[in-house]
Formats: sequence, structure tokens, C-alpha cells
Amino acid sequence: MKRELGIARCGLACCLCSENDRCNGCHSDECRDKDWCVNRKCSLEKGLERCADCGEECRKGLLEKLRPYGFNLFIRRYGIQTLLDCLERNERNGVVYHRQGLEGDYDGFADVEELIRFIRNGTNRTACCSR
Repeated sequence: MKRELGIARCGLACCLCSENDRCNGCHSDECRDKDWCVNRKCSLEKGLERCADCGEECRKGLLEKLRPYGFNLFIRRYGIQTLLDCLERNERNGVVYHRQGLEGDYDGFADVEELIRFIRNGTNRTACCSR
């Protein structure tokens, strides 16, 4: 995990992305997706660090997908440092962000609350990062 890369504006985990050695992320002026990324444009227009900092209920752009939407809800509830702590612990315990492509262990959930519980508990299903 490259913790210093943090979380993208939309909620994707740049710190765990398999492309993080070739990408400067959406917080950079060199963002390769800056021309099309709705979430980057919107957060910049609103002067926000990320979508999780916005008070609006929104599912546009990448927030249509459950993983980034769930990561944003997690940040709103528990904070970004807690998310990073849980992701780092989960990775150590074998949770995979990407498997051959873009799908991984954080994908395939039908319910956002299930995803949030998984982030907090990881594979060992013990309480994580209590606050």
C-alpha cells in the first residue's frame, strides 16, 4: 500500500490501485482523467478535497458504482485516516483491491452497508478501527 497516495476525489483507493506507479491521481494537475471525470470537476468547482466533503447526496460519475460510493460514506462516518487504517490492515490480511482488472474483494456487494462492514472488519471479521 502506498498510503501517501491516499484516496481519490471520488473515493477510489489510489493507495491500493494497481496503476499507482503510472498515475499521479486526480489531486494532481497531471491527472490523465481530468477531461472526463465528473467527480474531479465537481469537487474542484465546489472547492472540496473530495466528494465525501460535500453535503449533497450524489450518485453521479464514479459514485454510480458501489465501491467509491461506499468509501465516501465510510469517510463521512469515520474519517479518511480510519479508512486508510482499515484498508492497510485489510491488505495485510489478504484483502485484494484489484484482481486481474478492476474487480477485487471490495466489489460485488449488493448493499453499501455490507461493504462498509467489510471495510471495517476485513477478512478476520473482528472490529476494526473503533471510534
